[in-house]
Amino acid sequence: MDPRGQVVDVHTHYVPRGWPDLGPGTPTPRFESESEVMIMLDGREFRRVGADCWDAETRLAAMDADGIAKQVVSPTPVFFSYTHDVIQASRIAHILNDLALAICAPAPDRLLPMCQVPLQDPDAACAELERCLAAGHVGVEIGNHVGDRDLDHEGVVTFLQHAAALGAPVFVHPWDMPSSPRLDRWMAQWLVGMPAETHLSVLAMILGGVFDRVDERLRICFAHGGGSFAFWLGRFGNAWHQRGDVIGTSALPPEHYRGRFYVDSVVFTEHALRLLVDTIGADRVVVGSDYPYPLGERPAGAVVREASFLDDATRARLLSGNAAEFLGSPVVGSPVLGSPVLGSPVVGRAEPTTPAAAKEAAR
Repeated sequence: MDPRGQVVDVHTHYVPRGWPDLGPGTPTPRFESESEVMIMLDGREFRRVGADCWDAETRLAAMDADGIAKQVVSPTPVFFSYTHDVIQASRIAHILNDLALAICAPAPDRLLPMCQVPLQDPDAACAELERCLAAGHVGVEIGNHVGDRDLDHEGVVTFLQHAAALGAPVFVHPWDMPSSPRLDRWMAQWLVGMPAETHLSVLAMILGGVFDRVDERLRICFAHGGGSFAFWLGRFGNAWHQRGDVIGTSALPPEHYRGRFYVDSVVFTEHALRLLVDTIGADRVVVGSDYPYPLGERPAGAVVREASFLDDATRARLLSGNAAEFLGSPVVGSPVLGSPVLGSPVVGRAEPTTPAAAKEAAR
């Protein structure tokens, strides 16, 4: 383990070794060997995955090699199923969420599952989140959009408000990137599309007024360092002040909302990490690796461990302390004051605040 403190990786994924028929237009497994499965999508090869996606022993060995105390284990976005009808999507979420519990069951103190929900239907999504929290999931991973609906859509806002009321952390991951001949080269969908999609989802939360309407108890984290948001925050602020007639839909300027969300540390260089810490805040960056996929960081947390600009106290926050606060429960001995209890019963849907209330509170 890292001598400067335990490490919590909030951004990893799983794929079951096998799964039942999920219905038309859904991923299917093609078994290549005991330790390899090809995910097929609409008859095409989508991604080859190995035992590190589903085998606890393999994951734990990698965690030990990287000095990781705990992993948050989230769905692979190809399984989100937001384009399907709510009955089918709810069934898919139920099946995958139960399989995630089985994958993490051999090491419940180290492998922390996050669920998926049928986000296209707020009531079904809220119900599945409640079921999963009661079953042992620590939170929920959602995609950054549902079709043409961004995170400021009323249905998504309803779900986020309910997650806040339940004390359930929300991890936002890009998915379903746009495709064109210009993006089909060089893995540009992953190198350009994913950061852009994440950037857009943070923007939707701010300029769409979500942070003004949703309770401050919402704990939400954006994958891949928040995309390019940190680099362009100044541009957003300038646009908010200069063209408020077009984009000034948030109660306050964009920079005001930096303390309302977390980002992970999958930015790969010390210079990028420093910009992230300076812009988003040292208390809002958590270790993420994108394990076990090849575009992730290995060893996990290496940039945070080696960053020369971090003092020991700040490094410890990034390695595990901030993850404890995001997850809302003590992690590897880090106390979190005032944290809600995951899975606490909530009656009804909590009401969102209004922009006017947010402006009044900011005075």
